[in-house]
Amino acid sequence: MGLSAGIDFERRIFYKPEAAQLLEKEIKSLNYKCGVVALGTNTDPYQPIEHELKITRQLLKVLLTHNHPVVITTKSSQIIRDLDILKPMAKKGLLQVRISLTTLEQSLSRTLEPRCPTPTRRIDTLKQLTDAGIETGVMLAPVIPVLIDPEIEAILEVVAKAGAVTAGYVLLRLPMETKELFSEWLDAHYPLKAKRILNVIRSRRRGRLYVSEYEERIHGSGPYAEILQERYIKTLRKLGLNKIKTKLDSNSFTRPLRQGRQLTLFC
Repeated sequence: MGLSAGIDFERRIFYKPEAAQLLEKEIKSLNYKCGVVALGTNTDPYQPIEHELKITRQLLKVLLTHNHPVVITTKSSQIIRDLDILKPMAKKGLLQVRISLTTLEQSLSRTLEPRCPTPTRRIDTLKQLTDAGIETGVMLAPVIPVLIDPEIEAILEVVAKAGAVTAGYVLLRLPMETKELFSEWLDAHYPLKAKRILNVIRSRRRGRLYVSEYEERIHGSGPYAEILQERYIKTLRKLGLNKIKTKLDSNSFTRPLRQGRQLTLFC
């Protein structure tokens, strides 16, 4: 769209007011095969403007009406607003929620994500969802070398106590112009660590700041990435995380009626 990945990303947002109607139209298709919908893989489904637009809420209503499974990833406490929809979805085996968490350090969080909920608030959101009977997990993202990777064990321990049953992580990715933006951010906030951080990133990405291949993009390669993976797996085992492998229910899906079509005896 010709926008900057910097401040434009926060100030400009594109949305589809008819998103719920488009979803219903899509799943009406006789060729549609029900599979798990992922909300939040591209950008957070609970943007601040969701308070007014309620587009995510409308989508969830459509999914619940037709027993369609969904996984939600968000860093926003705003998700608690939709517990009246999420709780019945969870009871039907249609829902999992992943809370995105970067750090437990309040000062680092304010610097890194200044307009996002604090780590404490995200953990509280995770606990409220768990207490409501919803299967929860956490996504550690992005894991920034030197700044955040020392916290991995502590983060996993805290989220396990809050009720999370799964955890994943994504190493910092720097595609396109985000490389320059991140370098500028380091120079402004962590000038003494900037060179070291960038060197570690290159060491796990074959000497580059970014590679597009999936596994390297997500978890990296080389000694640093291997050590991080070992620490992560060891902590998962210690805390009992990722033992539950719930498969969301796609068999209860009920296709919306198309105009002029009546219910059959066998669904």
